Amino acid sequence: MKRFILMTCFLSSVAALGADPAKQMFHGEISDSQCAMNVHSLSRSHEEMIVKNTFGTNAASCARTCVRRGGEWVLRSGDVVYHLRNQEGVDNFAGEKVRITGMLDPKNKIIDNITIEPETTFRHVQNTPQ
Repeated sequence: MKRFILMTCFLSSVAALGADPAKQMFHGEISDSQCAMNVHSLSRSHEEMIVKNTFGTNAASCARTCVRRGGEWVLRSGDVVYHLRNQEGVDNFAGEKVRITGMLDPKNKIIDNITIEPETTFRHVQNTPQ
């Protein structure tokens, strides 16, 4: 019996080592790497660029301008900035609060994003009585 339990534990451990990383949920704002990482902003936001009216009139237009000028799409979650591996279609959420499902490479803070959805969709679902 002990041998059976030990073998089961061993096989479970081997299976866990070979498993794909787990999907996680990430919340934050879709931004550009230049504003989010203080390349031309001191507040990790679009505020300064909007006030100067140099890169756009709101967060979305500022982020799109910065990405066109060489930045990349990122998720800004508080003080943490995650790079997004899949850049395709992210511009549709520029400046919005979103929820991303994906797998995180913690060493490089890169999310292998699978889905991106507006955060408001989930607030509505969460507040619905069951």
